[in-house]
Amino acid sequence: MSHPVADYLHDLHQSLGAGVPETSGYPALRNLLNAVGDTLKPKISAVIHPSNTGAGLPDGGLFSTKELRKHHDSPTLLEMKPERGVIEVKGLAQDITGLEQTPQVRGYLEHYRQILITNYRTFALFSWENGKPVAGERFVIATSEKDFWEKVHFLRNAKDPVDYDRLWQFLRRALLSTARIATPEDLAAFLASYAREARARIEIAPMGTLEPVKKALSDALGVRFEGDKGTHFFQSTLVQTLFYGIFSAWVLWHEEHPKPGDRFLWRLSAQHLGLPILRTLFVQLAGDPKKVRALDLEEVLDWTEECLARVDRASFFARYDMGDAVQYFYEPFLAEFDPELRKDFGVWYTPPEIVRYMVGRVDAALRDNFGLSDGLADPSVIVLDPCCGTGAYLVETLRLIYKRLKEGYGEAQAALKIREVAKKRLYGFELLPAPYVVSHLQIDLMLTRWGAALDHDHDERAGVFLTNALTGWVPVKHPKDQVLFSEFSDERDHADHVKQKEEIIVILGNPPYDGYAGMAVEEERNLSHAYRETKEAPKPQGQGLNDLYVRFFRMAERRITEGVPQSDDAKPGLPRADAKGIICFISNYSWLDGLSHTGMRERFMEVFDAISIDCLNGDKYKTGKKTPDGKPDPSVFSTEQNREGIQVGTAIALLERRPQKKVEAKTKKTPAYVQRSKLSFRHWWGTQKREELVEALKQPKKWQGLAPALQFGLAFVPIAVRPDYGDWIPLPDLLPVSFS
Repeated sequence: MSHPVADYLHDLHQSLGAGVPETSGYPALRNLLNAVGDTLKPKISAVIHPSNTGAGLPDGGLFSTKELRKHHDSPTLLEMKPERGVIEVKGLAQDITGLEQTPQVRGYLEHYRQILITNYRTFALFSWENGKPVAGERFVIATSEKDFWEKVHFLRNAKDPVDYDRLWQFLRRALLSTARIATPEDLAAFLASYAREARARIEIAPMGTLEPVKKALSDALGVRFEGDKGTHFFQSTLVQTLFYGIFSAWVLWHEEHPKPGDRFLWRLSAQHLGLPILRTLFVQLAGDPKKVRALDLEEVLDWTEECLARVDRASFFARYDMGDAVQYFYEPFLAEFDPELRKDFGVWYTPPEIVRYMVGRVDAALRDNFGLSDGLADPSVIVLDPCCGTGAYLVETLRLIYKRLKEGYGEAQAALKIREVAKKRLYGFELLPAPYVVSHLQIDLMLTRWGAALDHDHDERAGVFLTNALTGWVPVKHPKDQVLFSEFSDERDHADHVKQKEEIIVILGNPPYDGYAGMAVEEERNLSHAYRETKEAPKPQGQGLNDLYVRFFRMAERRITEGVPQSDDAKPGLPRADAKGIICFISNYSWLDGLSHTGMRERFMEVFDAISIDCLNGDKYKTGKKTPDGKPDPSVFSTEQNREGIQVGTAIALLERRPQKKVEAKTKKTPAYVQRSKLSFRHWWGTQKREELVEALKQPKKWQGLAPALQFGLAFVPIAVRPDYGDWIPLPDLLPVSFS
């Protein structure tokens, strides 16, 4: 299927030529605008030569599709005013500069309030404000008729060039430009569209001046920006930082300037950014006017400022609470801005029921099995979400702790204590700047509502750090003389302190399922090596251990059971005598029975006292997303915004290393496999799994005990076969390919 912009250029090539009137291109223009309008909510339709409603006959009008259909057979159709503005079309050879000042166009503007002027190669948007035309956004395909035909020849033979998307995004914004921006979702769509335009400009701008930032960010995050994907990730990171920096500054500015007449200025954004690394990144990108012009970003940022000025802030901030900040802002932003990056990192919004269940399960385990009557509220419990995203698990944990503190100490004392919790024993790591910003915003807003606001003027901050959660666990000395930006090294050092010094008791979250190999440094790649050897279980086969979530499991397992590693040794060590803690992850469930994961399961059964598996199913490949009786079984990640969810099945694993357990004596020899853990399992099916999980916190659903068999690779799922099945032929010979 061809791109609508490609169809537009093809149709113009067929219909326009020397001596041909501009009206010959009307159908091509109408088809393009209708293709754009059909993707919008509400849908917009372009009508050529709409009725004269008092200001002459414009070349085109932009209407609500729903209203057009409603009045299709009604005489009132002739009286309908194009509520999204009108269109003025000129010939390819005509320059449209200054056209907005002509009596005809001024008349259109005064009556219809907005006009899109085009000569097919340039599009310019104007509005009517304070009795005069005001220029809006502009998009230029070519500066002359001759250049246009040369560009058309090039674009028609190119494979989905960037210019297609840039014009498409411009027209989306143009058709929506008179729409009231009142919800986080609507604003996210606009900001994502501007971010795409900014990234397109950065991709063709000279990047030499950003090399110092690239190196500093690479060192701080513990990642590499190599190859095409590495470059894409770096550029996407910069753009996310820029736009979420502006968004974050706007949110904080609103707290000080709630009056509708006040106007936010993007050039002053850095004054409102409390996070040092975010402020430094923003200044490096947008603090120097020469750099902004060199990257061709000034115009896009001005458009963004205009967009924010159009937001109905009262309606927006009434919706922008802890839930909407994520569900209706960040995920739509990333899905719209960079779906490839979202797929690469497995970025999915975790439904609140899943978060609530996992936090509740951890809290119950601490109370029941660790002797901590206050559970997560106990002062000794340090919690880490190593892939915190927008902070869902951190926010839910804070909410639970605050409720318990308020019940025990009263509201005033609870506010003082919860602020210390957010600073000193609740930590989050995040690799992508956009969710990192949202996570801080959510926590800051929540603490402020509880009367426990952080004092950013005195460098108080929540314990969320921009870092690679899979590196920095091995203590190393960083050369001080190579530090370009102290804020970058400070952020890294704070994160490394948590990794290497804090007595982490709980590690929970939703680790990303995927990633690309070109980004990982050696410390990260080596993590999964610990599961590539076994003692008695069948040797791992296939490529399943390369999945990113496996590295997160190994990172968490090593930190809880072995403590801080002193060297980058891929081999698993013996557990510490005082090892204790809980890991609770929701992840791809392939590790439960995959042939690649035999060493992983063997290791878990050696070092954990109890393993509980909530198998959430919802797999496209194994079950076709059907229950055993053929009913729908969607992914638990299905939402109103993302009905498909994800294709692979998922499971929640709770791994407990309980205190005061006898530990095998240390020996230089590798001991034979010893089962230590008790394993419990239960299936969840159907469309109500999320709600049933939450209910299970009050009325537990019965668990099934499992005794994984070595001959079946210690599968963590029930296997209904005769005990002697498999003796006649080695299982790896029968099934040489991993299920992963």
